[in-house]
Amino acid sequence: MSTIEEKRVYADKSAESRVYLASDLGVVRVSVSGNLIGNFGIKQRCVARDLAWIDGLVVATDEDVLLGGEPTGFGTALAVGGTESPIAASPEGRIARYEGGEWSDLGTLAGIRAADGDLLATADGVYRADGELTHVGLEGANDVSTSGTPLAATDTGLYRLGNGWMRDLDGVFDRVSGVGAPGELALGAALADDTLSLYDGEWRERETPEPLAAAAVGEAVYGATDEGTLYVDAGDGWRSQALGVSGVRALLVA
Repeated sequence: MSTIEEKRVYADKSAESRVYLASDLGVVRVSVSGNLIGNFGIKQRCVARDLAWIDGLVVATDEDVLLGGEPTGFGTALAVGGTESPIAASPEGRIARYEGGEWSDLGTLAGIRAADGDLLATADGVYRADGELTHVGLEGANDVSTSGTPLAATDTGLYRLGNGWMRDLDGVFDRVSGVGAPGELALGAALADDTLSLYDGEWRERETPEPLAAAAVGEAVYGATDEGTLYVDAGDGWRSQALGVSGVRALLVA
């Protein structure tokens, strides 16, 4: 039976990706090459709530925000984002930016649900965290993605930012992830309850072996269940690996 210490070896690592999962046991790091799931193990033991990549891994935990594995003094965080510097959100709605080794408060928002880049998803809609917190549209936002064209998963549909927010799909969407050059959406993944939708020019529903708690796209399609099974499809069908963790809340590909 697989354990968290299991080691696997594969020959071709030229297209290796690092997949990170936030879980109740900590941050799990997995090496993936194509459809091959390689070495995996706990990178940081904590109750991890969210992940971001800003010149390194940023982790929101029940105790603090970790940068490079070290505490930063923010306190309990439920979401992290940022572009050139980390942004964090607390359960009480405090929003702050980390610069020069210190946190600077940007304001307070109710109903924080997710963050990515400089966007925040809240019960009241999407906010931009610049020098201040600015509402930029929508309501009931559950998740946001800022790579390429900004996307928002909301209680009423999946939206893309163009000349205002334009609805791509109807429904209640929980998670969204996209990649692309600035202003362009090359690939995307969105979760609406038990349904995964993928974008490669248009949105199409894709069957999954079981319901996913998080999904992302890149060199392959990546998904993870709440119970800690990682799924990868690089074009040859789903491959899976149980990682020995539970309470998966976020997935990041670096």
